[in-house]
Amino acid sequence: PELLIDAVIESGAKNLTIIANDTGVPGRGISRLIDTDQVDKVITTHVGLNPRTIERSIEGSLELQLVPQGSLAEQIRCGGAGLGGALTPTGLGTEVAEGKRVIEVQGKAYLLEEALRADLALLKSAISDEFGNSFYEGTCKNFNIVMAYAADLVMVECDQLVDIGDMNPHLVETSGILVDHLIKGAKCE
Repeated sequence: PELLIDAVIESGAKNLTIIANDTGVPGRGISRLIDTDQVDKVITTHVGLNPRTIERSIEGSLELQLVPQGSLAEQIRCGGAGLGGALTPTGLGTEVAEGKRVIEVQGKAYLLEEALRADLALLKSAISDEFGNSFYEGTCKNFNIVMAYAADLVMVECDQLVDIGDMNPHLVETSGILVDHLIKGAKCE
């Protein structure tokens, strides 16, 4: 959601923690927040396409927490559901497990992946109606749907804005009741 990222950059907000599937590619999306040194911590699954994330992490100006993708999705889902976290065997015996509680259930060991919540979620939809009901395309389906439940304030930037009633209700992936603010993106007419 480039326009929403623009607004965060212009606000001058600092010391941000970002929860995202990846840190993007240089010059786009959340990568721009990392480039402007507005981010202190990133919780993510992948940084390989963003050299600035790696550089800042190595120099110590950015805390980087790498999480398996399924675990990250569950942490966010738990945050949205009001749960304390999720138990998973993923990451046991690896760096992922360092500093985390191991809980035994029925003779099997699990990592406790604590729930994640955000103050603000910036989401990008393909189609939204004026109430905020939203449909996502491509990789936007990965985390946008669960993140809408796990944030105190939800802002959606849509490619196409339609009137209430013009959107097929079977396409709605985020209910408008969860959306606090909606803006038209560059592709909107």
